Amino acid sequence: MPTILITGANRGIGQALAHSYLRDGWRVLATRRGPDSALPDGVEPLPLDVGDGDSIAALKAQLAGEPIDLLWNNAGVYLDKNLSLAQLSDRDWLRTFQINSIAPIRIAEALAENVAASQRKVMAFTTSKMGSLAGNGAGAYAYRASKTALNMAVRCFANDYRAAGISCLLLHPGHVQTDMGGPQGAIDVATSVAGMRTLVDRVTPAVQAQFSGGFFDYDGSPIPW
Repeated sequence: MPTILITGANRGIGQALAHSYLRDGWRVLATRRGPDSALPDGVEPLPLDVGDGDSIAALKAQLAGEPIDLLWNNAGVYLDKNLSLAQLSDRDWLRTFQINSIAPIRIAEALAENVAASQRKVMAFTTSKMGSLAGNGAGAYAYRASKTALNMAVRCFANDYRAAGISCLLLHPGHVQTDMGGPQGAIDVATSVAGMRTLVDRVTPAVQAQFSGGFFDYDGSPIPW
């Protein structure tokens, strides 16, 4: 039975990913900040505050020696949604970077041995094409910048861990109808998850060179950096 660990599985895309992998017979580990955070039935809950280094270290210790086929860094925030630059505080900008850019890499670093010990050796990172320099828009300074930073950090991480057989994928889930994406989203959660899984589930060490470090839309098409 393959194992997946998902951060941010209590709502939206993360919750739908958990349900999808559970239906296919995977062992699903899901992190949450506290016991009051609701998670799908059937997952194994793990305590984690993604913005706390000590919490990440504790998760590493708890999972020592356990292979993880797929680590999906999905947790993220959009603190400056619909805010102007003047309305965005430095505190929220820094918090956005902590959660969206730094935390996923620290979690990947902490669990690299677990992923390297598995058969599939895959790490997926939920990013956004709003972080694409080639497709740059306006506004959302903190969110866009944090995703651009994540993209670069994951590309660096992919290069550093290539020899360990780990494949790292950056995935734009689409403009999804979730609490973060809003009801005006272009696609529903099921479409997003099915598309991303079609890509992610094809990745193994044998095709690492084809996928690792890539920036992909939910339908599998490449996104310009």
